[in-house]
Amino acid sequence: MTALRVPAEGLVNSKMERRLAEILAEQLKMTTGRYPSPSEKKSWPRSLPVLARDLVEAGLGKVEMLVEYQLPLTSKRADVVLAGIDARTGGDAYVVVKLKQWSQAELYEDDENLVLVEGFHRPIGHPLQVQGYCDYIADFVAPVSEHSEAVRGVAYLHNAADLDVQDLFALATTERTRLFTKTRRGAFLEYLRAQFAPDSGAGAADRFLDGAIRPSKQLLKLAAEEIKNREQFTLLDEQRLAYEMVQHAVRKARRSDTKEVVIVTGGPGSGKSVIALSLLGDLSRQGYSVLHATGSRSFTQTMRRHVGKGSSRVKNLFKYFNSFMDAERNSLDVLICDEAHRIRETSANRFTKATQRTGRPQVDELIAAARVPVFLLDEHQVVKPNEIGTVEAIKSHAAAMGIQVEHVPLDGQFRCGGSRKYEEWVLRLLDLQPGGPDEWSGDDHFDVRLADSPWEMENFLRDKLKDGYSARISAGYCWPWSDPEPDGLVNDVHIGDWARPWNVRASGPSAWHRPARCGRPSTEDSSRSAACTPHRASNTTGRASSWAPTSSLATAGSSPYERRTPTPTSNDAPSPTRSVSGTSATSTRCY
Repeated sequence: MTALRVPAEGLVNSKMERRLAEILAEQLKMTTGRYPSPSEKKSWPRSLPVLARDLVEAGLGKVEMLVEYQLPLTSKRADVVLAGIDARTGGDAYVVVKLKQWSQAELYEDDENLVLVEGFHRPIGHPLQVQGYCDYIADFVAPVSEHSEAVRGVAYLHNAADLDVQDLFALATTERTRLFTKTRRGAFLEYLRAQFAPDSGAGAADRFLDGAIRPSKQLLKLAAEEIKNREQFTLLDEQRLAYEMVQHAVRKARRSDTKEVVIVTGGPGSGKSVIALSLLGDLSRQGYSVLHATGSRSFTQTMRRHVGKGSSRVKNLFKYFNSFMDAERNSLDVLICDEAHRIRETSANRFTKATQRTGRPQVDELIAAARVPVFLLDEHQVVKPNEIGTVEAIKSHAAAMGIQVEHVPLDGQFRCGGSRKYEEWVLRLLDLQPGGPDEWSGDDHFDVRLADSPWEMENFLRDKLKDGYSARISAGYCWPWSDPEPDGLVNDVHIGDWARPWNVRASGPSAWHRPARCGRPSTEDSSRSAACTPHRASNTTGRASSWAPTSSLATAGSSPYERRTPTPTSNDAPSPTRSVSGTSATSTRCY
């Protein structure tokens, strides 16, 4: 989806150019539900016409500009994707353009992946990380999935002279990515002529925008490969920034004998666990001592089972938060604390020896254990009352130890069909964001449906399963969970005359007693399926109660994640989506 599509010659000196900020702001508000920032609105009329004029001057006025193109299944947007005919092959060609108005920039502490720019309060990613956008598009957009060479990327710093951004050229360009400044405008025009023929790019744009979207890679299906090959996942924008900030902190800690805390925050689907596994795999290969830890038995066991499959040595990389009560200070280079919102007040429990019951905060133990402790968390996903993992708590404990903290918020959405509008609607519905519940006003690529009963919802889901889609409904804490009986699972979840069992199962016969996030309905054996177990939500509409199945129809099938959580969705990996008429879907009904 793109906010604006126009041939370059149709933008130059047009009425549209004069109203560019207004048009784009209105389109983004309508399609995503978000308001662009003042700086974003200012950037459009300052950068887009510059690119359009360069295309026209290069004789490429018929090349199509896809402005604010939304990457499939995410909420991330590319500044511009140029679509046209390849000047060499006659096939379709696409160039992803990252536009920057910077007049001056330098590397952050000689790190080629991080940049300091005047007016920004922290380092940001190098603009040549546009390569990640190219890789992501090649991974997901069917028309180019088998022709990745048809997608190239450029960073265009049209206000900067070479001398003012000289440091940025330290990051090597490749055949698929280039960096241009106003000093190199002539070279940029030649580059464009080498990419595109002067013919109309309308057909290429049509095929690009209308092409099928291939499913995204699921985190735990590729986790074993991720340990060996981080490139299985493409990190974008804040994900890449978080990754590079940790890498920078690790190198700095080893070089200067220092210590630093990195906090990465983001909602469900923002990619926290993708970052965690990327770091674990890459840092291990670089020879750093690194461990992954969580506060969830099911999550840790899942990581061990899928990532460490066939290797007890790899399984040992995955620990629990309470494993570090007696850890030697800075015994690790890096400790990756995934799902850090589940950090508890202390590590002590009823099995802890009296000599170890010191009352020491668990967060202090985790910070002390490594030179670079990394905390990935979502403050909205706290499950139990004694879980205190918040940004404020971690910063407070780090400050008391005199340790510097870097915080990287993740702003992207890689599930819910990439619908930021739906994500924010749910947050307001559950009173997790100011403003209170709001009427659902629709989304071009996300569908919310009402059902009159659980039966109607289940039948709708099963019809979709028969059509080749996948579906899931999850549940919260509202019903008991029973051990299985000899003839099958117990129908614990009841709503009127509708009943279904939990489907969660760990290894061993005694593991059926924890309701976790439910998997997809089974069409083969409904008596043993956790199909259609709804999440009972607190009343936000003034009515007595409500049920709200929280996973998407037409989103991923059963996931290896099996965590007890009442939140709408709780794993951080991209999930494959096959859409219903181009949409994802969720069912909601309030009584």
